[in-house]
Amino acid sequence: MNRVIFTVIFFLYLLMPGCKSNLPVLEDLNGHDFHLLTQDSLKFDFPNDFKGKIVVMGFIFTNCPDICPLTTNNLRLIQERIRKDNISNVEIAALSFDPEVDTPGILKKYAEIRGLSLSNWTFLTGEKEEISKLIKECGVFAIPSDTVKYVGGKDIYLYVHTDRISLIDPESRIRKNYSGSKINVDEIINDIKLL
Repeated sequence: MNRVIFTVIFFLYLLMPGCKSNLPVLEDLNGHDFHLLTQDSLKFDFPNDFKGKIVVMGFIFTNCPDICPLTTNNLRLIQERIRKDNISNVEIAALSFDPEVDTPGILKKYAEIRGLSLSNWTFLTGEKEEISKLIKECGVFAIPSDTVKYVGGKDIYLYVHTDRISLIDPESRIRKNYSGSKINVDEIINDIKLL
């Protein structure tokens, strides 16, 4: 009899990693209140305005020539998969760490050019100091890099930055980070389902 009980407990233990325990809390954003703006110039308090929702958040800047367009496209693929799988209560967010250029109007145009649905997607920007505090809290780094001046005077500048999409639970805790430009959509969808 003891052997049967031990076997049952052992198999239950093996099944437990499939539960929430395999998504540890990496960072608790509770108690922080970052005052931002949406692509529609609406005030947005992060993370409070997402409270009670799962958030898939990418970190981008619109002038980026490589990683950020891939991250944005992966967020779009995640959004499409969420719809296809009928997963509710999930918001997509893209935070710009270049707020001096990425104004609400620029972010809205960025979304329009890419044909993105803003039904459950929010682009965020704000004051430079506020953005700097937020990305630091999220463990994201964005360091200005070289600037190239083209004939005619147009500057193209770059950032060396973290390639990141973060999964944030309904209690405003970062539960997992992924490579934004190379994310496995199946993996993040499975992790969303765990929350």
